[in-house]
Amino acid sequence: MAAVTDNPLQNVTFPSNGGTAHGYLAVPASGSGPGIVVIQEWWGLTNHIADVTNRLAAEGFVALAPDLYGGRTTHDAGEAGELMQELPVQQAARDLAGAVDFLLAHESVTSQEGTERKVGAVGFCMGGGFVLVLAAQQGDKIGAAVPFYGVLKEDFPSFAGLTAPLLGHFGEQDEVAGPDAVRALAARIEAESGVRPEFHIYPAGHAFFNDENHLGTYDPEQAQVAWTRTLEFLRAHLA
Repeated sequence: MAAVTDNPLQNVTFPSNGGTAHGYLAVPASGSGPGIVVIQEWWGLTNHIADVTNRLAAEGFVALAPDLYGGRTTHDAGEAGELMQELPVQQAARDLAGAVDFLLAHESVTSQEGTERKVGAVGFCMGGGFVLVLAAQQGDKIGAAVPFYGVLKEDFPSFAGLTAPLLGHFGEQDEVAGPDAVRALAARIEAESGVRPEFHIYPAGHAFFNDENHLGTYDPEQAQVAWTRTLEFLRAHLA
């Protein structure tokens, strides 16, 4: 993980990949709930990701957004691309595994009655790609996975270990992860894991959920539809 710099959003540390990771943790007013790992876009641990984490906490989840860039953030697409390129996929997945274990051991995280404790994972763009990698890597520890327009800088590793139900949100006008690529990804996931993803394609572009609108593609109507589906899905499988 990159060296930590000042980021006011960092409010928690946890063991990860042989070191110490930082992140942003939000706990519901009730004091407990199912755990969710929230995985950043290529911009870093930004106010938008913190807001998503807070929104999940407001809906009753204990949400943790790991800081994969060690405190660095940007609003420049070129710099964001460089930060993403500097982040090895397998290293990031191991760092995220520390977040999973942190939530599983956290006193505020609950589980469904009579079941082993599991957490969910929600991620956006680069983070959406990492949701799929994490779910495959962590197997039964992940009880629900939700990638928003998930992409990686390289081909996805094997999905053979994936067991979690999958809900995905993608844009019809997304030049990064277009409908044909999404359908091919869904077919590959099912072939390798036996899990049939529920992938939705919206009349929108890439990053349509990000209300900071760095790419000019934010779509509040489609974002609300995707958010409602996400909450229903997480509640069905985790709460």
